[in-house]
Amino acid sequence: MQFDRWVSYPELTLHLRILGGFISVLWGLELADTVIFRGRLNRFGILPRRWIGLRGILFAPLLHGNLRHLSVNTVPLVVLGWLILVRSTPVFIWVTVGVWLVGGLGVWLLAGPKSNHIGASGLVFGYLGFLLTNGYVEQSGVAIATATLAGLLYGSTLWGVLPLRRGVSWQGHLFGVITGGLCAYYLPQLQRWLPALPELTRL
Repeated sequence: MQFDRWVSYPELTLHLRILGGFISVLWGLELADTVIFRGRLNRFGILPRRWIGLRGILFAPLLHGNLRHLSVNTVPLVVLGWLILVRSTPVFIWVTVGVWLVGGLGVWLLAGPKSNHIGASGLVFGYLGFLLTNGYVEQSGVAIATATLAGLLYGSTLWGVLPLRRGVSWQGHLFGVITGGLCAYYLPQLQRWLPALPELTRL
């Protein structure tokens, strides 16, 4: 399949707007939190098994401990997110919403008490989990090549699903990978239920 047959200039422009807009929001919020709020926005993270902590499922991926934390997440978020966008925008939305909500709920249910979970790394691991699993499930040449590329670039980060470092939300990484993999596994079934989105199988 030729590259210019499955991603056009208008699509690339759309991808830039989606990823650029999201990254701009992340950096704008973190700069505001650093300069204006002095880190107080971080209290809106996921607080496991506390009712007020449910709001963190919505807000946690938008918040980071500091600018360095955000900078570490920015490049893999863009690279892995774009590899999914190249497949199609609806798939990117499906994976993002799934990892954001289901992965966040998993953290809220099972992470350690008296902890606060923030950061977009759950999305990064979710995108990686989707790409790796999609290569196995779909087994098309492009899907396998994309999974291989994602694995070569960021496969070593999978060690992050283990509790090896204090202060790192390994639960967010773990549930991100699991949810991303489930999104890939159930993508064919989703396409059957949503025939109005034929772009979901466009590879």
